[in-house]
Formats: sequence, structure tokens, C-alpha cells
Amino acid sequence: MARGLIGPREVPRLWERHLLNSAAVAELVPRPCALVDLGSGAGLPGIVLALLLPDVTVTLLEPMLRRVTFLEECVHALGLQNAQVRRGRAEDLAGQLAADVVTARAVAPLDRLAALALGLVRPGGTVLAIKGATARQEVAAARRALGRLGVRSVDVVRAGGGKVDPAATVVRLIAGP
Repeated sequence: MARGLIGPREVPRLWERHLLNSAAVAELVPRPCALVDLGSGAGLPGIVLALLLPDVTVTLLEPMLRRVTFLEECVHALGLQNAQVRRGRAEDLAGQLAADVVTARAVAPLDRLAALALGLVRPGGTVLAIKGATARQEVAAARRALGRLGVRSVDVVRAGGGKVDPAATVVRLIAGP
């Protein structure tokens, strides 16, 4: 909170709403793979996934310097050999990064998020967007844009059911060939 990475009202529910919600996404990540956490901010879900999935190479992509500094401190303090921090914007790195999986949490509405994430994922790769209760509405509103972007399939899945309450709601996009 002192660095402005999460809001003051989020502190009491940090564990359930943020950390466990991020951890639930691990079951959707194929392994081994290369993963980019888009707009990593406070390290959610990227840092959590790097901790849980040592056979996944995680790039924490963040444009803001103060957040990059925080993420670098976390990677160092936690000894995460499978994580690196990269400062930059998705639109500037499109075609330069090619991940198997791109994750995002609280980055942008689905149509804009998909445009950013698809530039970072390999053909046939997966975008996992943690969206919450409005996921199905976002998919419906973005369906035309997703088609234009060449998304091969889109579905809304629950991750962590029976382990995390509530389970994480994730929009899973598969990039076209």
C-alpha cells in the first residue's frame, strides 16, 4: 500500500481476492512454457505464478518505473530464477516477445486487452485474462473485435474450484495460427 500498488480497501482481502485468485490460474498454465504477465503492476498474477511454477519462464512486463522497481525487488528477494522484469508497453514489444501464455489482471477491457496480448503470444498460444463476475458480458461485447484479431477460440473458465472461494473467473483466448 505504501507504494500505491493496491488500494487501501484491498488490504483486508489481499490474501483471498488477490493472492489466492492469482494462484488459482496456475492450473490453466501448460508446463513447461514461456509466460508474459502483461501489466504486471503489483506482481499479480506473475510473481505468484513464478513462485508456484518453477518450470515456467515468467516475464513481468510493466511500463511504469516505480512498479518495475518493486517487481525487481520482489524477484530478487524471493530468489526467483525463473522470472525477469521487463520495462515496456505491450504495443511497443509486439513481435519482439513471443510467449506460449500471456496473463493479465485488471489491465483493460477485453477488446483492448486482447489486442495488446495477442501481439505478445505465439500463434496457437493462450491468453488468460482474469476478469471476474462480468467476464461473460465482456466476451459478448468483444466478440466482433476478437474475430477481427484472429482469436481461434474464446471461453470463460473457472480456476481453483474447490480450492479457492470464490474460484477465479478467467477468459481464455486461443490465438489463431
